[in-house]
Amino acid sequence: MKYTEITVRYGELSTKGKNRREFIGRLNGNVTKALAAFPDLHIYPKRDRMHISLNGTDSDAVIAKLSQVFGIQNFSPSIKIEKDIEQMKTTALQMLQEQVPEAKTFKIDTRRSDHDFELDTNQINLLLGDAVYDNIPELTAKMKHPDVTLRVEVRRDAIYLSSRTIKGAGGLPVGTAGKAMLMLSGGIDSPVAGYLAMKRGVEIEMVHFFSPPYTSERALAKAKQLTAKLAPYVGTIKFIEVPFTEIQEEVKRIVPEGYLMTVQRRFMLRLAVKLAEQRKGLAIFNGESVGQVASQTLESMVAINDVTNMPIIRPVATMDKTEIISIAEKIDTFDLSIMPFEDCCTIFAPPRPKTKPNLEKSRFYESMFDGEALMARSLAGVKVTEIHSHDEFLATDQIDIQSVL
Repeated sequence: MKYTEITVRYGELSTKGKNRREFIGRLNGNVTKALAAFPDLHIYPKRDRMHISLNGTDSDAVIAKLSQVFGIQNFSPSIKIEKDIEQMKTTALQMLQEQVPEAKTFKIDTRRSDHDFELDTNQINLLLGDAVYDNIPELTAKMKHPDVTLRVEVRRDAIYLSSRTIKGAGGLPVGTAGKAMLMLSGGIDSPVAGYLAMKRGVEIEMVHFFSPPYTSERALAKAKQLTAKLAPYVGTIKFIEVPFTEIQEEVKRIVPEGYLMTVQRRFMLRLAVKLAEQRKGLAIFNGESVGQVASQTLESMVAINDVTNMPIIRPVATMDKTEIISIAEKIDTFDLSIMPFEDCCTIFAPPRPKTKPNLEKSRFYESMFDGEALMARSLAGVKVTEIHSHDEFLATDQIDIQSVL
C-alpha cells in the first residue's frame, strides 16, 4: 500500500498530567531529529497522538527509524482519503486483502470525531464488515483478538484508515529525565547501560577514555560506531574523547600492581564528574555489573565511588551476562562490542587486581602524585563530536566485523 501518513500513539506519556505538553514537545524534537534524513515529512504533534505526513516518502524507511524512538507506545501507517463512502470501502478492502492469507480473522474499529458525517460508527462498522464478507471470503469477523484490525478514523478534514499497529520502543522521550554522562568502554555492557538509560528519558553524552599509542584509532572508531548504534533512539548523541595516556602511565609507574585498576578507575570517575559539572550533567551512568569482574565487586565500587557525591547509576548491575548479551544483540551492538581492540580498561591490567581494595590505601596511593594537574591536562585535550542517527563514518573509520569474528 502507498501510505500517506503515520499515526503515533504516546503510551506512558498519558500519565504525565501537567507535564504532558513538555513531554510531547520533547518527543516531537526527538522524532524530528531521528527523521532528519527525510526532508519531505511534516510532523504534527497533538495532545493525544502525533501525525506524520509522508508526502511521498517511503513508509518502510520511516517506520524503521520511528520504531527506535523512545516515548512511542505504537504507531500505524495510514491512508488519508476524502470523506467518500465508496472510496472508504475500496481502500478498506485493499488494505485487508493485503493481510490474506496470513490473517484469517478481522475486526472493524471506527472512531468518529466529525459528528456531521452521514454515517455513525456502528453504521460504518456494519458497512465495511458486509463489504469484507462479500469480497474477501477468506476472512471472518472476530471481536476479541482478531488477526487484523482495520481502524477507521473520521476526522474533520478526511478519513484515515490503517490495518497495522507496530510496537514502538516504549519508555520516555530522551531528555525528559535530565542529562547524564555515560562512561563508554568498548565492551558489551556500557552500550546496553546507555540504551536502558535513554529508555527512561535520560539524555546521555558518551565519555570515552583513550590512550594512544596503547589504544588504536580503530578502537576509537569502534566506540564511535557503538555510539552511532544508539543514536537512532534519540537522533544525536555527543561523543566526548578524553585523553588518558599520561594518567595511566603515572598510575602504572607509582601505584602497586594490585591497586592499578582501582586508582585508574578513580581517576576516570573524577574526570567523568568534572565533565558532567561542566556540561550540566546530573549523574554518571556506567555498565558495571556486580561481581562480573574484579573491579566490579561491592568493595571496589565503594573504593571508586569515594571520589564523588554525584549519583552513579548502573542499569545492568543485577543482570546476568546472558541477559546483557540478549539486549546487546537486540540493539545491534554485540558484534561491535566483541571486536578485540584494546581499550583503557584492558591495557596495563594487572594479572591479580585487588577484588576487595582498602579505601584508605586507595586514597593514599592516589595522593602520591599531582592528580589535579594530570586531570587538568587531560581535560584540556578533550574533543567533543556530535554523532547523528544517519551519520556514515569515513572508510578509514569503518571496521570489518567479519575479519575479527
